[in-house]
Amino acid sequence: MAFVSVLLLAASLAACKREAGPAAPAAAPSAPAAEQAAPPVPVADLKDVIETNERYVVGISYPPSAKKYPGLAAHLKQYADAARADLLEAVGGLGNDKPTAPYDLTLSFTDVLDTPQLVAVAADGNSYTGGAHGSPLIARFVWLPQQNKLLTAKELVPQAAGWKAISDYVREQLHTQLSERVDADDLPPAERAEMIREAGKMIDEGSEAEADNFSQFEPVVGSDGKLSALRFVFPPYQVGPYADGVQTVDVPANVLLPQVAPAYRGYFAGG
Repeated sequence: MAFVSVLLLAASLAACKREAGPAAPAAAPSAPAAEQAAPPVPVADLKDVIETNERYVVGISYPPSAKKYPGLAAHLKQYADAARADLLEAVGGLGNDKPTAPYDLTLSFTDVLDTPQLVAVAADGNSYTGGAHGSPLIARFVWLPQQNKLLTAKELVPQAAGWKAISDYVREQLHTQLSERVDADDLPPAERAEMIREAGKMIDEGSEAEADNFSQFEPVVGSDGKLSALRFVFPPYQVGPYADGVQTVDVPANVLLPQVAPAYRGYFAGG
């Protein structure tokens, strides 16, 4: 079973749980109308990238909507440039050697939401520089057009204690998802218990009540146009082994609202 074999390696891979590519800010809602907008940002040259040779392959694509927001475009390009630089550094480390398989960078930016108040872009990809598999590239960008800025998790929930309720909710959902996956494998009781224990440890470590553990999130909009939830995104290794892939948990507005900074509560249902 793929899940079993990979999970047995979880302890050795735990140190890699943050291996989700270049650091990227997370974001969400908006702010006081009276606040003065930031100065204009030079327009980034967002052009799709395709590079192919015998040593490496690079493919990067951007959403057309990002060009409407120069500040956001600059953040996307910075993230992509950092991922490409990492790949080329690895290629340079080969010296005159040729890799058995070309090193590879695949990165796609896609629209999640585009409104006058809130814009969200997802970055998903993979960087392969040898080994059994590549390194996942996972990032989320939520842009506030009226303020010309991204919003970090720390700004969205400014009080450290506010992450406790969010962490508790996320952990409950992740443990439930884990139980369902293990049950589907129909393991002997002792083996099942060991699986739950080892994977559960990764969940608890990767979802501790700290803003950095929840830095990647995207808005979930209800039928009324308000945010009904935030979808927190966890790359492989953060809350589970590589075989589990990217995991997500939707935290509803009623759980988030008491923790959210007052300036951003109006974006949520019930706020």
